[in-house]
Amino acid sequence: MEFPGIGERVGGKHVIRGIYAPISTPFEQGQVSFPRLRGNLERWAATRLAGLVVLGSNGEAVLLDQVEKESLIGYVREHFPKDRPVIAGTGCESTRETIAFSRRAAGLGADAVLVITPSFYKGSMTSSALRRFYTEVAEACPVPVMLYNMPRNTGLNLPARVVVELAAHPNIVGIKDSGGDIVQIAEIIAGAPPGFVVFAGSGSFLLATLVLGGQGGTLALANVAADACAQLQEKFEGGDLAAARRLQLALIPLNQAVTSRYGVGGLKAALDLIGYFGGEVRPPLEPVGEAERREISKLLRDLGLLPA
Repeated sequence: MEFPGIGERVGGKHVIRGIYAPISTPFEQGQVSFPRLRGNLERWAATRLAGLVVLGSNGEAVLLDQVEKESLIGYVREHFPKDRPVIAGTGCESTRETIAFSRRAAGLGADAVLVITPSFYKGSMTSSALRRFYTEVAEACPVPVMLYNMPRNTGLNLPARVVVELAAHPNIVGIKDSGGDIVQIAEIIAGAPPGFVVFAGSGSFLLATLVLGGQGGTLALANVAADACAQLQEKFEGGDLAAARRLQLALIPLNQAVTSRYGVGGLKAALDLIGYFGGEVRPPLEPVGEAERREISKLLRDLGLLPA
């Protein structure tokens, strides 16, 4: 199998494309379980995923301490095929700590970093503040930087005009946009220079993003339906829009279950059901109940991811 990755240059930028899974973090008795993670990594490596994101929202990154974060970056890079990129989530509330963490992530083997918007002082996160934050991070970071827009979690939207302005920086190579505003995604794609990558941040609008000119997605859904997500992109790029559309519509119910409806608990339940290790969520998050697990199980069976 061939996998897209990082290295090709378009318009002076490293290109990142394809389907990435923002992987979950396995816990046992409250601790990160590296043996369980190793098993999951082996299974993800057997799929058509282009790469992985470690320390994303679905990885419960905000609930991890710094030692855990750095250990996870190094472990995932060491135990995932070297020809497929590992992107690390390194966004912090201060510019200083984001730069320091991004440099450490690069030293641990991360091929690129994904930087979420600072949001605690969201009222002060003006366009000017965000431009300065990302520019300073990009100037100091030794690996490519991807912007991360996640309004549902941060309460802050990274405006399209700011993204387009930042896209001119040679070390800001793309954005994961989880906002779901297709108009905003279109505006970014229309205004950004060649080589700037736009990723869907949810499986619910992967096809729409690809149709507009996006290059892939970083999808919670790809943790449990990696090949289906990759196939959707392959069908679209191969000119079979009807097949891509059928796949997109079929994936929406499961995508909702492992994201907005049941969150990380739903994603981990789905992983357990298909033979990966999902395991515990870290408090204050709560696991799903039996009724929710039954619903998720049915959705997985409907997609052929579980025996009938």
